[in-house]
Amino acid sequence: MKDFNDENFLLQTKTAERLYHEHAAGMPVIDYHCHLDPARVANDHSFDNLARAWLEGDHYKWRAMRANGIDERFCTGDATDREKFDKWAETVPYTMRNPLYHWTHLELKTAFGITTLLGPSTAGEIYDTCSAMLRENPDYSCRGLMLKYRVEVACTTDDPVDSLEHHARCREEGFKVKLLPTWRPDKAMAVESPASFRAYVERLSEVSGVTISHHDDLVAALRVRHDHFAAAGCRLSDHGLEEFHAKKYTARDTRDIFNKVYGGTALDRREIARFKSAMLVELAAMDHEKGWVQQFHYGALRDNNTRVFRLLGPDAGCDSIGEFHTARALSRFLDALDADGKLAKTIIYNLNPSANEMVATMVGNFQQGPTPGKMQFGAGWWFLDQRDGIERQLNALSSLGLLGRFVGMLTDSRSFLSYPRHEYFRRVLCNLLGNDVERGLLPASELPFIGKMVEDICYNNAKSYFNF
Repeated sequence: MKDFNDENFLLQTKTAERLYHEHAAGMPVIDYHCHLDPARVANDHSFDNLARAWLEGDHYKWRAMRANGIDERFCTGDATDREKFDKWAETVPYTMRNPLYHWTHLELKTAFGITTLLGPSTAGEIYDTCSAMLRENPDYSCRGLMLKYRVEVACTTDDPVDSLEHHARCREEGFKVKLLPTWRPDKAMAVESPASFRAYVERLSEVSGVTISHHDDLVAALRVRHDHFAAAGCRLSDHGLEEFHAKKYTARDTRDIFNKVYGGTALDRREIARFKSAMLVELAAMDHEKGWVQQFHYGALRDNNTRVFRLLGPDAGCDSIGEFHTARALSRFLDALDADGKLAKTIIYNLNPSANEMVATMVGNFQQGPTPGKMQFGAGWWFLDQRDGIERQLNALSSLGLLGRFVGMLTDSRSFLSYPRHEYFRRVLCNLLGNDVERGLLPASELPFIGKMVEDICYNNAKSYFNF
């Protein structure tokens, strides 16, 4: 019987062990998509206790606790930090076969050196030990944790109106981790709510210095901020979409739709789709001009529980995998950019595994030299960044594309303790390849090349692709 969470965790063969320990384990981390708070990095924030570092904002854990019958006050309410942690510890044994069980114990082991299983009987000792380390040891501040996990680059997710002052401070102070912004213009497209959209446009006007009275002004203001992001070292954009939009539109359409929604009138579905289609093309053209990588996270059905949304707002743990038929719209969107010579390097992250093969074949339609892997089928994300989801994404990519050109894993997390997700991915990757070698599906004579491929996927490909 194999021990849980030992040095060969998730590695089922000797070849897998060799690939991981000799080629993957020592590679630095390029976390090219995360949701870390740049202010906490700039201020080198230290957490008061493990609950603050682990449970705040973690909707994965909140979902599990609710499923375990835990009252909301212990998830997002007014319970004390220790009470919240105890309820999480009470839930952990029930998360077996959920990725939270693996992540929890990997984080305890890699950050704090704790191999004891977390549960009600061990909660007190683990909480006290980890909390003391977080409070008292400078190696456990936000910057300290990033250095501990050998993070080389971390790309946060930032709105066009953000000042990026915290990124500048980290750079000026010589912080060894390259903290870079990522352009996330979702609110500039969110015409579903006229009042919120107008408030955002007015804020964008203030920050950019561009008076916005029609659609062309909106695009001009975004260009000003796009330039500001580029000057701050930004290399990537990111879009969170339910589905892709590629409706036909004219310049008059976009002007009329902007005037309508800016004036406070609700749009119908066709108008919303046309406006989003136009904005996606405008924003993609900006990215191409600067040589950025554009990322698209699509397929989430958000805020399903209106009761919780009214209480807590978005990102509260009430989002699901959506079912959207996006192949034709995705094809039209990419083809229009390609035909116009404006298709930037692109990563598409799919949240519904039933569409894995569609995305893998779609990106293959638009590959183009001299850039290896110009079009990327992105890593499993959100509900899919666990062993089964990672394996399914890797298998689809391998079968229908070139695994060796893949840019690898990211945390997509708000937590400074989430970096073991890179280790988790690397172990799954090495296990797949090692098993193939030992089953005769890949030649053992090519282990040096396979080892180099592992290193590329874990680090080298991302470094080259993003020009870090």
